[in-house]
Amino acid sequence: MKKIILLFFLISTFSFGQKLSVHDKINVVLLNKKATVGISVLSFENGFKYNRNADRKLPTLSVFKFHIAAAVLDLVDQGKLSLYQKVVLKESELLSKTWSPIKEKYPTGDIELTLGEIIDYTVALSDNNGCDKLLKMIGGTKTVQKFMDSKGVKGFQIKVNEDEMHKDWKNQYKNYSTTESAVNLLKTFYDGKLLSKKSTDYLMKIMLGTKTGTNKLVEQLPKSTPVAHKTGSSGKYDNDLTVAENDMGIVTLPNGKHYAIAVFVNNSTETDEVNCKIISDISKIVWDYFNK
Repeated sequence: MKKIILLFFLISTFSFGQKLSVHDKINVVLLNKKATVGISVLSFENGFKYNRNADRKLPTLSVFKFHIAAAVLDLVDQGKLSLYQKVVLKESELLSKTWSPIKEKYPTGDIELTLGEIIDYTVALSDNNGCDKLLKMIGGTKTVQKFMDSKGVKGFQIKVNEDEMHKDWKNQYKNYSTTESAVNLLKTFYDGKLLSKKSTDYLMKIMLGTKTGTNKLVEQLPKSTPVAHKTGSSGKYDNDLTVAENDMGIVTLPNGKHYAIAVFVNNSTETDEVNCKIISDISKIVWDYFNK
């Protein structure tokens, strides 16, 4: 009944020529969707905020590779690691039953890549083997958690790596973030309060070159729009369940201003196409708001 009343209200508002708010437009997108959707938007310049289920602790999936990359780059800033150091990836470290462009390019393993190359694979291409190699190099998920805690990041937890999530899909729930935490972290990152300027610029460039999730945040935005983002996707499990379909990023507007947006679709029984379109439609609504 509530959904019928909402739909009637929205149709009536539209019929009388009244402009729908961001919230009302998002309500239309989410109408009858069988999923929990967390949404946060934060303008960097004018203070605009939008939050929906923003305090829900939702599985991050590969979005956590941003947090991991940041923790690695913090060690680079401290001089403990170098982007140019050679890292050996053994054949045993390149697992086959996982998403790994590194494995596709170097199927037999036993290769040397620079640390910078592995970060690029891990963030821009969401490579799972690269991710776990980075974690192994820095002492595991505890190092990432400690770094985020030291920066005052709330509503975030990382407990397991990619291999552990693949061994038991329910482990995916052990890594979580709220969407509010995600956009606040992106603002801290953009402001240069997470990493050095050199590392901030480096990671920003990688995120601007993200190749995954072209049907999410960026899909309906003008093609020239700079979007520095990180995606995450779980695949499907029991009873056609999608644990998470996520995207978070920093969008640069035509006027040079910026906003952070995070949309996490959680525990969905919708199709992959619908889950991604939820993110894409919400992204377009927010873009239109800032460009009205």
